[in-house]
Amino acid sequence: MPRAYTPTARQAEIRDAVEPGLLVLAPAGCGKTEALALRVRGLINQGRVSAPGRVLVVAFTNRARDNIRDRLRTHLRPDELRGLVTVMNFHGLAARLVRAHGNVVGVPVDVEIPTSDWVTRVCRDEYNLGFDAVAAVNDALRQAKQSARTDAEVLEYLQSKADVRAVQIEERRQTEGRLTYDDMLRLAELILANEQVAGLYRGHFDAAVVDEFQDLTPQQLRVIQRIGYGRTTYAGDLAQGIYRFAGAEPERALEEIRREVSVEISFAESHRSSPAVLDLVNAMAPTVHGQHLTCADPAAWPGDGVTSSLVFDDRNDEADWVHRFAKVILERAPRHRVAVVTRTNSRREQLDAVFARDSDLTSFRWDQPFIDKEVLRLLRDALRRADHGAAARAASYREYLWQLTGGSQIQDPLVRGSLDDAVAWAADLHQDGEAFAQIAGRLRSVDGDTVLTTPGVHLLNGHLGKGQQFEWIVVAGLEEGTLPFFKATSDEEIREEARVLSVMVSRARHGVVLTRVRYSHGRRQGASRFLRDLEAAPTCLDGDGLAEWMETVNWAALAARDGMG
Repeated sequence: MPRAYTPTARQAEIRDAVEPGLLVLAPAGCGKTEALALRVRGLINQGRVSAPGRVLVVAFTNRARDNIRDRLRTHLRPDELRGLVTVMNFHGLAARLVRAHGNVVGVPVDVEIPTSDWVTRVCRDEYNLGFDAVAAVNDALRQAKQSARTDAEVLEYLQSKADVRAVQIEERRQTEGRLTYDDMLRLAELILANEQVAGLYRGHFDAAVVDEFQDLTPQQLRVIQRIGYGRTTYAGDLAQGIYRFAGAEPERALEEIRREVSVEISFAESHRSSPAVLDLVNAMAPTVHGQHLTCADPAAWPGDGVTSSLVFDDRNDEADWVHRFAKVILERAPRHRVAVVTRTNSRREQLDAVFARDSDLTSFRWDQPFIDKEVLRLLRDALRRADHGAAARAASYREYLWQLTGGSQIQDPLVRGSLDDAVAWAADLHQDGEAFAQIAGRLRSVDGDTVLTTPGVHLLNGHLGKGQQFEWIVVAGLEEGTLPFFKATSDEEIREEARVLSVMVSRARHGVVLTRVRYSHGRRQGASRFLRDLEAAPTCLDGDGLAEWMETVNWAALAARDGMG
């Protein structure tokens, strides 16, 4: 049964809004996911969604999809969630359209849904292209396919750009009858241009909810508008818009949504973060076009939380200090999570190494393939049932595990792709002599929680942390050229780098530590331009101030405030 829950004033306003279309401006930590679940509850209460109709809830990542599905379970009865709500990501929606209606644009019903990055593999393994050349091909193909173009029109577009390699790869894809991730949404848009199909989906979905509107590409927005124009609730925050590299246009999306809906509801109170953390977030608000936030309950945070900015001679000194800091935190607050976050994975090399050497400290690298909850479940179940003899008789360990997971039955291409990576990882370990049971033991979870919510140290990059929260954040690598990344040159690119940093900082509940080094690989490193604003925040401490705070704060009270409820 749904649990008793007392919504905030803003959440209740969203739940009870009678307008079919709604824009919710909700910075990180303000209760957005809860509000969206309540919005679905309200749509059902008002009779706007009734069987056989459904409300379509669309998120961008598997983790975000799982998060909102979990929240929906707390506000809806099982029969309501099962019979009145469809939760998926955009690629899952596209796969559904292609599978069911691909024939209207000439796509065979048995076409293979993509499970891996075929374009990158072909560029790297068969054409021997370097990183920059592979990126250029992918960018050319993505730009060609983010409009409702037919196969012939895609080729014509690429030929007009004189991109020989992209033309060759696209010709091969079409000849072999393949689909790539970029093809999925292109075909979905083409399919929805058919009025009969679009009408079918508009009739099936009485309302829609889109999480993180700032991550929408123009194409994704057009797809959702063909299904739910004027009946969609959009929620998000411009300051969290960090996917321009994937085609997102935050300001354009906001402008288009404001043309579609007439009612806006804004959040300004954070329920996630301490006053000190919010001071850092607010320090970046003018740069990232974010809202100024206040703490919903300042008295609830021992010592008001803490933020600090530190500088080290080199990356080894930085890694040693971060390791000691994390150990102190977890000794005093064992159920807390400490995230060590960098702009890129390579900047984290020394940090990863120092935690890998400490077998007594629980740590997770988020670049492992089993982070996704659904993939974790499927792979763990397969490994528990796996038999070495049967695997040895199969064509390959990878094929054997893929069949055990039931991967060929999964339609969501993002899940299939993540599962494919996870299966390859497990098969390689077994090939190297590790038993299936040992591999299953690597898929660590505590009390049924996935690694996402397990206490310990979490090592990740800024983009992976989006949508998550941790008690503590260490943002390492605040050097010019690292953050902002050296390839960011235009004003908009620099602003997006600032948004990545804002996302990192806003994941924290109790505290944030910012670190940089003076020297790397023998070369002098300058401080990130973003540090000027951050270090000017009224509660940002130096090393001595941080040490004093750590010695005087009430750790018993602080340890009791973890993020797992």
